[in-house]
Amino acid sequence: MLAALRREVRFLRGGLRTLARVSRLKPGSRVNVADDLERAVDRHASRVAILFENERWTYSDLEQRANRYAAWAVGQGLEAGATVALFMENRPDYLAVWFGLAKVGIATALINTQLTGTGLAHCVTTACADHIIVDAPLAEAWRSARPHVDADVSAWLSGGVADDFGRLDDVLAEGSSGRPDRRWRAGSRAEDLVLLIYTSGTTGLPKAARITHLRMLLTMHSFAAASGSTARDVIYAPLPLYHTVGGVCAPGIALTVGGAIALRRQFSASAFWADCVRFEATLFQYIGELCRYLLNAPPQPDERRHRLRLVVGNGLRPEVWDRFQQRFAIPRILEFYGATESNLTLFNFDGGPHAIGRAPPYMKSAVNVALIRFDPVAERPVRDASGRCIPCPDDEIGEAIARIDPAKAQMRFEGYSDAEATESKILRNVLEPGDAWFRSGDLMRRDRLGYFYFVDRIGDTFRWKGENVSTTEVAEVIASVPGVLEVNVYGVEVPGFGGRAGMASLVVDEDRFDPGEVRQAVHGGLPGYARPLFLRLTRAMDTTGTFKQKKSEAIREGFDPRTVVDALMFDDPRQKAYVPLSETVHDEIVSGALRL
Repeated sequence: MLAALRREVRFLRGGLRTLARVSRLKPGSRVNVADDLERAVDRHASRVAILFENERWTYSDLEQRANRYAAWAVGQGLEAGATVALFMENRPDYLAVWFGLAKVGIATALINTQLTGTGLAHCVTTACADHIIVDAPLAEAWRSARPHVDADVSAWLSGGVADDFGRLDDVLAEGSSGRPDRRWRAGSRAEDLVLLIYTSGTTGLPKAARITHLRMLLTMHSFAAASGSTARDVIYAPLPLYHTVGGVCAPGIALTVGGAIALRRQFSASAFWADCVRFEATLFQYIGELCRYLLNAPPQPDERRHRLRLVVGNGLRPEVWDRFQQRFAIPRILEFYGATESNLTLFNFDGGPHAIGRAPPYMKSAVNVALIRFDPVAERPVRDASGRCIPCPDDEIGEAIARIDPAKAQMRFEGYSDAEATESKILRNVLEPGDAWFRSGDLMRRDRLGYFYFVDRIGDTFRWKGENVSTTEVAEVIASVPGVLEVNVYGVEVPGFGGRAGMASLVVDEDRFDPGEVRQAVHGGLPGYARPLFLRLTRAMDTTGTFKQKKSEAIREGFDPRTVVDALMFDDPRQKAYVPLSETVHDEIVSGALRL
């Protein structure tokens, strides 16, 4: 009981601190990200703001660099309301760009640095940007996209010189480092755009989520409050700055309180713990798969010598959570649930194991979330005779939704740059006539104490033998097998059968991996319909820049050994073992000669 009481106190402390921190943020107000950061500069001018390789930028250094970008934008004739695309690797200038542009009322479109060609062109076109800042290492990627961009976009090279780019470094050197007159953003309001952040594009072209000043400040201050960060903290941030977790949450934890953010160009498992020690990090921001990579890496000399007091992030799976915390001596894990475009955010303030967040009964009204019954066959919410959605009781799996109320900062849904994409995420007439709710697209379960647990992504769940298969459940069972490093579960079509048969792509340690142990685990831990018929052994998992696993291409390729380049295995009922999937066995399955 004493332990339970401590958890409740911790939850209350974190929840109330976060609510108090964001209560000042109101729709219709004049709040602006630049104003907020300028106040931080005035308070902490000489403190270190950014650590990067061998560089140390103070708050004053960051602002002076930002002011030069503001001067550049004004010099190009850009006016408040315009958008500039930013195509840059992780480095201090990244933060200076959007800070500086916000000072003069200009938004920044944060472009995924892995994009090339038509995908990159799509993002720039979607942003309606007349100018793009391109990092020198990414010049060729931009050249591959330029023929596919219909508009006349001026490209500026940062960190180099090329004939087909404007000389950004030269212009910045000549520009003023003084704070621009606030009149440039005098008309700016909380609902104005400050960033465009793109969805990962796992199932199609990325969508541009609209990040307003109100939403950005809400996110930055929420995470600073939830983590209890102070000016003494250093947060290590190896995640991409073009995404919300790395580019908004982590800077918010540091820069709103006078702390420091330690950047790395890209995540490295081998350098991770040495960086934490070198930068004297007290926090780091994670994505669940990042923790899996660290757990799969060989032991490092510094992995328990760090000064971390807390790690904060989302997507930490149960099969990784405990082992990760124990191996690396992590004092506290602050798991949260959220998405770039979502008005649904959950925090697990008290650290309940494996939960993505919590809304206890006594604080239920303060957390904007509900679970509604979902039909996985029709892939839509279930409605009763009156046409209303049906709330889920405790321990029933349902889709997580959040009420939309434009008058309340935490309940606004700003949507995407595309109106049709925005409308597709809104569910109407849910619990009462005329109401509107944001659809998360995620299936969750809530227990009687108010803890929420992630179950699966809608669309990832598939049906086989008339039953619904949770890819997350299957992946957790397989991930527990020695030698399995990464798992990606999905369903593939088998001619002559309804639904889709289970398939698991695996990255394995060949010295320890035994297909027999996988079969033993799935047959012992899963019902018959959920056991994957096929295994695909691959050297590297196909992921987005934020480590989200891609499934669509693997689903399309199916299980034909003639077209799949990776080794395939089949759970052969005749041999009661996973065996290599030959062309002969494939043809027996397809023809129906081999009964599944």
